[in-house]
Amino acid sequence: MIGKTIATTAAGLAVLTTTLAAPSAASASGTKQVHLRKGLTLTIPASWKAVQAGSDWTRVITGSCPSLGTMDFGFRDAGCHGFWVLGPKALEIGGHTFQRYNPKYEFDPATDVSVCPRTVRLYKGTMKLAGKGLRKVGAGHRADYHVWAGTCVDKKFRVKMRYSQREWYLPSSKILIVDQWNTPGLDGILKKATWR
Repeated sequence: MIGKTIATTAAGLAVLTTTLAAPSAASASGTKQVHLRKGLTLTIPASWKAVQAGSDWTRVITGSCPSLGTMDFGFRDAGCHGFWVLGPKALEIGGHTFQRYNPKYEFDPATDVSVCPRTVRLYKGTMKLAGKGLRKVGAGHRADYHVWAGTCVDKKFRVKMRYSQREWYLPSSKILIVDQWNTPGLDGILKKATWR
C-alpha cells in the first residue's frame, strides 16, 4: 500500500507516536521549546506538536494531520501539515531506492511511486532544484539549503498540483530538516535555534 511509511517499515511496522521531551512552559508570546537531536532546540508556537515516528524521524506538526495515530503516519503520508527533523538512520535510506541521502538530490526514500505530500488522490511527480545556498540554524551553525520544486500528478502523469520541498542539511550534526508545506516562519525559527 502506498500509504505504508518508511518509518513504519524501519520500525518493524510499529509506529511510535510519543510527544518529545516535555516542552517548557508556554511564554507570554504563546511559544514553547522543543529539544531535538544533538542539542538542537527550537522555539515554536505552543499549538505545534513534536512527535517521534521511529528512530531518527521526528515530525513537528503545525496544523491538521489526519494520519497521526494511524499506521499511515510517516514520511510518505499525505495531508499532515508540518516538517521533519531527521537524524543519521533516516539519512542512511534518504536517497531514491533507499540509498544514503546526498544533498545534491532531494530527500526521497522510496523505490516506487509515492503519494503526493498534499493529497492521497495524487502521486509524487518530478522534483527540480529551484534554489540553494547556506542558511543559519542558530549561532555558529550553517545548513546546506536546497529548495526543490515538486509536482503532483494523476494516473495519466498530468500535473495537477505544485509544491516546494525545502531542506536544511547540517552534515556535522547529521541533521536534515525537510519541509514540504512552506511552513510560515520556519526559516526564522531555525535562525533563532539554540544548541546545548
